[in-house]
Amino acid sequence: MTFLGCFAVVASLAICPGFAKQRCHEKVCILDGDTIVVGEEHIRIANIDAPEIHHFKCDAERRLAILARQRLEALLSDGTFKIARGDPDTGRVKDRFGRTLATISVGEEDVGDILISEDLVRPWIGRRQPWCSNGSK
Repeated sequence: MTFLGCFAVVASLAICPGFAKQRCHEKVCILDGDTIVVGEEHIRIANIDAPEIHHFKCDAERRLAILARQRLEALLSDGTFKIARGDPDTGRVKDRFGRTLATISVGEEDVGDILISEDLVRPWIGRRQPWCSNGSK
């Protein structure tokens, strides 16, 4: 496993300009359950697939997306976490949208693993999967 960079982030609660609908800290904005913004850098958590908060396909997906974002915010709320850049499985540094791929840890725990264990997100398998059953609206 190769990481291209790892550093700790410390931030305090504040509002991030341009991210009014997201949960923001001084230099960290939580956009959804798998994407944060640190300064100007969009970071996609590499090892998880979170439900969509803005482009949801059913109400159940939207509700779960909100819970995932709230939990990610709670995990990062003390302001100290580590970002290890690069996908640990593929080594890729950027996704197709130009976001930095990384894993994030709080203390010694991987944030993605925590969210997976709480059934708020799924492990990333290399492609998106639907969150809605056929009967969901």
